[in-house]
Amino acid sequence: MRNPVQTIGNLIDKSGVAFIGSVDGDGFPNMKAMLPPRCREGIRTLYFTTNTSSMRVRQYRANPKACVYFCDRRFFRGVMLTGTMEILADSASKQLIWRDGDTLYYPLGITDPDYCVLRFTAQAGRYYSDFKSENFPV
Repeated sequence: MRNPVQTIGNLIDKSGVAFIGSVDGDGFPNMKAMLPPRCREGIRTLYFTTNTSSMRVRQYRANPKACVYFCDRRFFRGVMLTGTMEILADSASKQLIWRDGDTLYYPLGITDPDYCVLRFTAQAGRYYSDFKSENFPV
């Protein structure tokens, strides 16, 4: 892969779903399908929206290790990013990714205490395409 930021960025932007991984209290991996990130800074920092009361938030608070996986089913390629997940509840972070219609999930609006932001910071990546995998720096 010649340009990871461009190649992986395009894959992320075209993905209709993101799979996020956390670690449960017994040390087992847990996966969940989510809407794709609302915002990203290159391929290093990704922002997701979720409920503060969710199991995933509890898991990330106890152990911030995380992974995010995106795939392109048409061309059978994918990328896994590993790193850490932070829970953000400050006004600026919430405003950054808030969208019209989010009151469906957070009826009290942007100040809803059950609305928070997951900020994923990648430390490493692994890309699969053309029957081979390669690690790349983030």
